[in-house]
Amino acid sequence: MDTSNKVISMSTIKVACGECSLRSLCLPLGLNRDEMNRLDQIVKRPRPLQRDQFLYRTGDEFRSIYVVRSGTIKTYTTTKIGEQQVTGFHLPGEIVGLDGVSSDYYGCNAQALEMTSLCQVPFGRLEELSGELPGLQHQLHRLMSKELLADQEILLQLGKMSAEERLAAFLVNLSTRSSRRGYSPYEFNISMTRTDIGNYLGLAVETISRQFTHFQDLGYLEAARKHIKILDLDALRKITGDLPCDNNPKVPA
Repeated sequence: MDTSNKVISMSTIKVACGECSLRSLCLPLGLNRDEMNRLDQIVKRPRPLQRDQFLYRTGDEFRSIYVVRSGTIKTYTTTKIGEQQVTGFHLPGEIVGLDGVSSDYYGCNAQALEMTSLCQVPFGRLEELSGELPGLQHQLHRLMSKELLADQEILLQLGKMSAEERLAAFLVNLSTRSSRRGYSPYEFNISMTRTDIGNYLGLAVETISRQFTHFQDLGYLEAARKHIKILDLDALRKITGDLPCDNNPKVPA
């Protein structure tokens, strides 16, 4: 998901963990300055991936986990008949590659949906450092657990939801993740196609298009190509059964 019009530069990509605006979302959370400096020493910052370029493929040897700094990574598996099954969209501050921890091989494909910069964290060195820094070990375990629970929650929700509820939940989720990164929860660009969204939600692309039109007709949002403007976030939350506590459901004028 492209949440900003900022131009990506190499100087921006080289920002250390202690100065990174996403540090509260990924591994450095809870570390002091010295501990962050030690973590930063093992982190690699490879050149950005271009659109459609693969970070890794199913069966590649697991060596590192990755933190998205900007852009979007799509993960998917391939069925026996060659069809894609999208398993997730990874946004800035989120970790990619944890699926390889247990088997020593990546269990899915990871592909950039737009120009995407990442931090590469060699997992062997991360484990060594985690043994010396209890705060880092705790955060690593927390993130792995969070990833597992999120996958389980999605599977449980999608099996019970209607098409309208699935798309509403997807949009509310994007809104929440945008807000966590310091961006607007009401207006953002998405890099995934309607086909990818439908695949992820278990819906035909035609159904996704109809639901977007339905939400626009109801005045819940405006969608122009990949730009989404949520006009009534409360209404989308209500569809999913998740009502907010605040009294400001609509996008500010």
